[in-house]
Amino acid sequence: MAGPQISLQVYEGEEMLLQGLRRGDPDACTCLMKQFSSLVYARALRMTGDHDEAENVLQTTFINACEAMPRFDGTSRLGTWLYRIATNEALMLLRKRRPTVGLDAVTEGLSTDEHPHLATDDPFHIAAHGELRTRIEQAIAELPESLRNVVMLRDILELSTDETAQQLGIAPGTVKVRLHRARGRLRELLISYMQQDAEEGLAT
Repeated sequence: MAGPQISLQVYEGEEMLLQGLRRGDPDACTCLMKQFSSLVYARALRMTGDHDEAENVLQTTFINACEAMPRFDGTSRLGTWLYRIATNEALMLLRKRRPTVGLDAVTEGLSTDEHPHLATDDPFHIAAHGELRTRIEQAIAELPESLRNVVMLRDILELSTDETAQQLGIAPGTVKVRLHRARGRLRELLISYMQQDAEEGLAT
């Protein structure tokens, strides 16, 4: 049996729909989904390349959007906001496909010459350590969204610069700048961890 037919004309314009969503009108989320489902699904399919996974992203995006509506500040359009949520949901799904963080780019350039306190340890060996890997993954999660998305696509999913730019809708040059900044922040965390580890080793 088909579900209830809800007309988009219930709300005249995006502002009226937004007001309905904030009031918790029972039809508002349905109208939101009817209006933006094509946009969200296209984004999810483009990123996942799988119809079933895109459908999962679609459903999760609107569930999360309706739950987060009280926190939506209205500084961006609803479509832009939903696009960001869908992108994050798709990235999390892709992250589960490939849970191992590649740390070569983060550890690149670290040496005992630059960090004498590491003379007894190989940074690449340390980078393979499970505890450090967990810390790096946590650090990635704490990066600003713009940096986190680039790291996940380039260093975790191993997409090219051009592919990453296409996925995020930004210029390849912007991808390179954001990736450089993100790797720098993660490298700082790695150095801090190794310094702490070396100091604890000396204290014991």
